[in-house]
Amino acid sequence: MATNESVAKDCSSNTSKQQPARCRKNEWVKLNVGGTIFMTTRTTLCRDQKSFLYRLIQDEPDLNSDKDDIGAFLIDRDPTYFGPILNYLRHGKLVINKDLAEEGVLEEAEFYNITPLIKLVKEKITERNAKQDQTHMKNVYRVLQCSEEELTQMFLVSYMKVPSSIMCYNRKDLGCE
Repeated sequence: MATNESVAKDCSSNTSKQQPARCRKNEWVKLNVGGTIFMTTRTTLCRDQKSFLYRLIQDEPDLNSDKDDIGAFLIDRDPTYFGPILNYLRHGKLVINKDLAEEGVLEEAEFYNITPLIKLVKEKITERNAKQDQTHMKNVYRVLQCSEEELTQMFLVSYMKVPSSIMCYNRKDLGCE
């Protein structure tokens, strides 16, 4: 049977996606994230060797973390945003529920130092913002200073769907001719 140390060494020496047989062993790890218990395998947490989670599970970790009364590592973070982090480590895909803010997932990815995930979330935020910018660019309004009579006339013209060139018949100073 593999020890925690040998499993961690196997994980740390492996750079390919295919994990060695001993690292694939389902050695379960409990994480208490903000009061919510998550269970995953050591293999999952070994996926990113530069991450906080990888460093946390080493037999001689360079991080100090207490454990709760059931032996789960205590992590003082928001459990709501931890699910997408853990799922990314499990299958390498970014899945975020509609009710979660990408910025929250980004914050957690940065905390856990999962560089490829940070890049993916930033790309998703950029795409979302670009779509929003396109939507906002479609609605451009012009505000003109005019008298009450002119405003009423403009409203009536737009309500009746009369061409806007008729609307400017009294306003040669606006360049409408």
